[in-house]
Amino acid sequence: MTRIVLAYSLAAFWAIAQAPLADGHEVPAGRVGINRVNLAWLSRDDQKRVLTQIAGSGVTHVRLSLSRPVDKSIEALEIADRLGLRILLEIQLSNKDYYPEGTQPRSGLGRIWDVHRLSELDLGRYRAGLRAALRAVDDKGIRLDAVETGNEINYSAYNGDLLVYRKPRGPTPRSVAAIANRHAFARGLDTYVDAVRITREEVRATRHSSGAAVVTAGLSDISVGEADRRGMERLDPGEVISLLQEKGIDDVVDGYGIHVYPGPRRDAALMRDVTNLLDFCRARDAGKPCWVTEWGVANTARSCPIDDRERERAVRAVRSAFQVLMAEKRLEAAFYYDWDTQPSYSVWRCGTLSPAGVVAINPIFAGAPTR
Repeated sequence: MTRIVLAYSLAAFWAIAQAPLADGHEVPAGRVGINRVNLAWLSRDDQKRVLTQIAGSGVTHVRLSLSRPVDKSIEALEIADRLGLRILLEIQLSNKDYYPEGTQPRSGLGRIWDVHRLSELDLGRYRAGLRAALRAVDDKGIRLDAVETGNEINYSAYNGDLLVYRKPRGPTPRSVAAIANRHAFARGLDTYVDAVRITREEVRATRHSSGAAVVTAGLSDISVGEADRRGMERLDPGEVISLLQEKGIDDVVDGYGIHVYPGPRRDAALMRDVTNLLDFCRARDAGKPCWVTEWGVANTARSCPIDDRERERAVRAVRSAFQVLMAEKRLEAAFYYDWDTQPSYSVWRCGTLSPAGVVAINPIFAGAPTR
C-alpha cells in the first residue's frame, strides 16, 4: 500500500512539474503512454512492482493486453486502474479459446512462433470469451479508455493467413494480389471486421467502459526489404486500411491502429518518414484518426548508466512529428514500446527511466531541441 501511495504522489508531482510554461512553448500532446504487454505471465507482486514503477514515473496512459491466463490479465488491469492509469486494452486474437477445438496454428517453421489463421476465428467463441472478460472487468469497477482488437494483422507473425516462407531472403508480396492465399486472407479480413463489430457491441454493453474508443489492430510498418530478408508475407498498412474500409470497418471503429518503428535517420528524415507512414490518418470530420499503439527507437547499449543521447534525439524528432499530427486531429494517441521487456527498445534501464524514456512518455512535449 505504501508503494501505491508513493506512486500516486510521484505522479501528482510529475503532473505539476511538467505543466505548460507561460510562454506557450509546451502544449498538451493528447494520449501519450507506454506499452507493458503480457503482464498475465507475472505474479501479482511483480505486476504491482512494474505498474507502480510506471505510474510513479509520470505515465498517464498504458497499453496492456488481454491474454491467457485471462484472470491474471484482469488482475493487472485492476492494479493499473487503482493506480490511476488510463488503459488501452489490446485483445490478443492468438488466444486458442477463440478457435474451434483441434484447430492447428500455421507453423512459423522454427523462425517465428506458430499463429492461428484469422479466417478460422470462431466468432461465437470470441463473443463468449470477450463478454465474460469484460463482465469480470466491469465487476471490479475498472474503466477502460480504449479497446484494440488484435495486433499486426497485416503481417504473418500475427496472422496465420499470411505465409512464412520455407526459405528467407527472397521476394515477398508487394500488394494483396500477390499474397499466396489471398482468398483465405480476404476471408480473414471479413471475419476480422465481424470480430471488431462484436468488440464494439460488448464494450458498449458494459457499465464502466461503454464510452471506450474502439480501435483497429495496430498494423505493422515492417518494410518490404525486411519482409524479404525474413521470408514473411506482409502488406502496407495503408493498403490494409483500404481493404478494411471496403468491408465496412469505418462503421465500427473510432480510429485506426498503427505501429511506428523508424530506423536510424537524421531528425528531418525521421519526421518525414513518420508523417508519410501516417498519411492515411484523418481528422474525425474527414475520416478516422490514427492511434499509434506501438512506437519505438532502439538503443542496443547495455551499460549502466546508459548512454541514451542518440535515442533521445530520435525520440524528440518522432514526437515532433506526432505533435503536428495531434494538432491537426489526425493522431489521437502514441504509446511507446516498451517499458522493460525488450533489450533494445525498453526505457526502464539500470533501475530508472532513461533520458529517452522521459521524453517518450511525457504528456507535455516542448518540441525538438533547437540547433
